[in-house]
Amino acid sequence: MAGRWRLGCPQVSTKQTQGAIKLKQVSYGTTAKPNNRARYAKHIIAVTSGKGGVGKSTVSVNLSIALAQLGHRVGLLDADVYGPDTPRMLQIENERVQWSDHNQMIPSENFGIKIMSVGLTTPTPDTPLVWRSSVAVSALMQFLEETAWGELDFLVIDMPPGTGDIQLTMAEELPITAAIIVTTPQQISLDDVSRAIMMLKETGIRIGGLVENMSYFIAPDTGAEYAIFGEGGGKYTATKYNIPLLGKVPLTMGIRKGSDRGRPSVALGSEDEKNYFRDIAKSLLVEIGID
Repeated sequence: MAGRWRLGCPQVSTKQTQGAIKLKQVSYGTTAKPNNRARYAKHIIAVTSGKGGVGKSTVSVNLSIALAQLGHRVGLLDADVYGPDTPRMLQIENERVQWSDHNQMIPSENFGIKIMSVGLTTPTPDTPLVWRSSVAVSALMQFLEETAWGELDFLVIDMPPGTGDIQLTMAEELPITAAIIVTTPQQISLDDVSRAIMMLKETGIRIGGLVENMSYFIAPDTGAEYAIFGEGGGKYTATKYNIPLLGKVPLTMGIRKGSDRGRPSVALGSEDEKNYFRDIAKSLLVEIGID
């Protein structure tokens, strides 16, 4: 497709340069498959969901850090362009993108991982992005190709929810190692997850597994567990589509506060909270054949 747009770097490019980012034309979807716009990454993990509000970004952030804790070099690309939440979750929401002497964007770093998000390119953290899908996709192509990621063992992509243009283009432009699907036990979420699973199967993307988030609520005063969104939905869906259930993450005050305050649970939470995400990372590695 010709006539796509991309983000351009400022005219003066130094490591201290920040500021206005303008759009230029870029092409994508023109080369024969398989394409690979992330040759610096050994493995690409797409974290997706059928709908918003299920904790996809929370899983993306904590999974990325868990992989880094296991000794891997990890980059996290926030591809959820209309709701870029990862900067706040990683305490970098007030940083703005900087450019290197080689006209590459310099990723932010925290908790042992590298991060790039469209949320770092706006004038302020609360500036909305009113982009058509073609512009959003083109911006993501630049994040893939013109960010100074260095060599990575894993590039984790926090995808937007649903089954739209961004998901389709990522499937065409990247050799995705595996996709992780995040859901809650709630039936309406599971309905949307079924659609996401079918889209991944139709595009030939391997499904590494399902994560059931907010599986149950743990009362902070008593420790009692309440299945406020229902129970068993994740296991049922995983069995129905013959995909692994990588793990179940409860809804706790610690995980919720950690996400809001930029204190990822896998790094700064309780031991139980750390282990929820570490176990998911270990299960994923087993599924894709990495010890």
